[in-house]
Amino acid sequence: MRDYENAEIVCMDCGFVVTTKIADQGPEWRAFDDEQREKRARAGAPLTFTIHDKGLSTVIDWHDKDVYGKKIAPDQKAQIYRLRKWQRRIRVSDATERNLAFALSEITKISDNLTLPKSIFETASVIYRKAVKERLIRGRSIQGISAASVYIACRQCGLIRTLDEVALASSISRKEVGRSYRFLVKELDYFIPPTKPSQYVSKFSNQLTMQGKVEEIASKILKAARELKLTSGRGPTGIAAAASYIASVLTGERKTQREIAEIAQVTEVTIRNRYKELTECLLFVMAL
Repeated sequence: MRDYENAEIVCMDCGFVVTTKIADQGPEWRAFDDEQREKRARAGAPLTFTIHDKGLSTVIDWHDKDVYGKKIAPDQKAQIYRLRKWQRRIRVSDATERNLAFALSEITKISDNLTLPKSIFETASVIYRKAVKERLIRGRSIQGISAASVYIACRQCGLIRTLDEVALASSISRKEVGRSYRFLVKELDYFIPPTKPSQYVSKFSNQLTMQGKVEEIASKILKAARELKLTSGRGPTGIAAAASYIASVLTGERKTQREIAEIAQVTEVTIRNRYKELTECLLFVMAL
């Protein structure tokens, strides 16, 4: 009998375990008719939007070996060289393909510089493909649209990356990234959720190497400030930096306002103003 829960084959007479840790060699999907089976069946690597041809093309490598690992005969090397050259040429056939190939490599570079997860990379690639489909790239910088796609993907997925960080990773100006970002949001009719101060707390805590208790207290301070509507009309980075400063003082792991201001990319005056508002409205007694 096959015991699928324990991945074993057991004898029905004596209970002897014949085989353990058996692996299911079949697909991970189920089909109940021919139509479902035809739609779900696949072969090869999965499709990905991060490659201009979605990973469907083949590549003739430079090892000069056949499928069995044997070296190709010397008299066939010239033919293989010509095949490799033409395969590389026809892989990127028209202007749209060349645009996508360059832009997706640019998105890859930005994602690697910012150490972004693959989900952000895929989302940014889909956004750029939509811009190409809507003919929004003509007359605009490929680097700017690529950086804006990465920034939109970060905002949509709730990952905190500022315009300055994206601009630094893409080696273009912040003004160019912001202009392209506003253009894509308007033309593609995207809804970009506003950033919350609580999303910056964990980022600041990690960069300042503070304990988890500081982050927990800062989150509670922001929650109380949100209930009192102290966060409305104020920059999320400034109020998150002030909450992190208050939490560091309360826990005894003191960080200076200058240190937090450099990490949060705001001025010390902003932190002091938000700090005064929070301490007065939340009735904190600070031992400075």
